[in-house]
Amino acid sequence: MPVRPALPEDVPALADLAAATFPLACPSHLSREAIAGFIAESLSVACFSGYLQDPQRVVLVEESGGVLGGYAMVVLGDPADPEVAGAVTGRPTAQLSKCYVAADHHGTGVAGSLITACLDVAGGRGAKSMWLGTHQDNTRAITFYTKHGFTVVGRRRFTIGGRQEDDVVMERLLPGSSPAHGEPPSVGRR
Repeated sequence: MPVRPALPEDVPALADLAAATFPLACPSHLSREAIAGFIAESLSVACFSGYLQDPQRVVLVEESGGVLGGYAMVVLGDPADPEVAGAVTGRPTAQLSKCYVAADHHGTGVAGSLITACLDVAGGRGAKSMWLGTHQDNTRAITFYTKHGFTVVGRRRFTIGGRQEDDVVMERLLPGSSPAHGEPPSVGRR
């Protein structure tokens, strides 16, 4: 699958793709208003324009025939959340902040191509691990990330629509790295 860095001209299509795909990963109990609020606050055209200008972020897209089939975002640097910082063992680290694929591209290999590209970006920028958070009930995502070498290392709280949600924190050590303090990468923490 052709994965490349996002360009400024991709921003409107990225925002549209984000608005279409984010609800697919949300727990069923979240209200439409909460989801719409998150999209407006974090996945708008203005947000993606800012993400592309941020040197600590890399936005990647999969494009086939002029259509974006998926996107992902890597955020370089240590986690700001103390729970996540305590759970992630490989330093320096990078976050897989977003990885979403259009519904009509599910099962085509787009997500795997995006993950591979994100891991390459993180490793190329000196990261020793990559971490992510996903809702604890999102078994499809957890299964997918496990298949790609991530293991559950902890938990975090994620606020959306004023409601606290429970996420699992998953981490994958990158080639040539080892966990901090000699702990195996599969050690789970609360």
